[in-house]
Amino acid sequence: MLVEAHNGRVLWAKEPYRRQPIASMVKVMTLLLAVEAVEQGKVKLTDMVTASEHAASMGGSQIFLAPQEEMSFRDLLIAVATASANDASVAVAEQIAGSAEGFVAAMNERARELGLKNTRYVNPTGLPAPGQYSSAYDQAILLREAMKYPLFRELSRIKEYDLRDGKFKLWNTNKLLWFYDGTDAGKTGWTEEAHYCLASSAVRDGLRLIAVVLGTPEPKSHFRESIKLYNWGFANFRAVSF
Repeated sequence: MLVEAHNGRVLWAKEPYRRQPIASMVKVMTLLLAVEAVEQGKVKLTDMVTASEHAASMGGSQIFLAPQEEMSFRDLLIAVATASANDASVAVAEQIAGSAEGFVAAMNERARELGLKNTRYVNPTGLPAPGQYSSAYDQAILLREAMKYPLFRELSRIKEYDLRDGKFKLWNTNKLLWFYDGTDAGKTGWTEEAHYCLASSAVRDGLRLIAVVLGTPEPKSHFRESIKLYNWGFANFRAVSF
């Protein structure tokens, strides 16, 4: 899926409504609800969050939170946005909604508000779960909405970050930030069932594009296919001011 971000025009699509797992791209919605909570004053970036045993028990990508460990809400958001940390995602969810289950209900409600007809959330992490799915079209709409928030854009473009006073290094999983000029946002995902997924955004000469690639089979193929979309988009379209 390739979309022009200013007005949402679809420039290119292949099976845009097909439902499938999206792995850690689920965290785009997690981050959207988090930045909206900050905007609404429900939480502050400086709030200290105490990790629950449930949050600390998450597998997959993680920052190895210990039960009762304290971390600022801002650092948790950075861990979600860069390293795709599952434990941080659950800690964020619990801080906002009181429980992961309550947060998932909010995720699905926000999806309905945005008209995401082929999206259903079961957890805030993207770890494999029956009945959790989305589509390329829905993820393009979602990323376009998230990009409206300066905090989301700030978090999403962080390439690396020193956590715990430099004792734990975070690297952004979206490698387009390093090797595709203009890339400034995105979220990757990978599980055995979802394969390689990426929703990202890049801007050149005032033209902002959003690319979504789901279910590519090989390592780095989600980056390669996204670059193909961007190269075509930037070669064939330009931004015009009236």
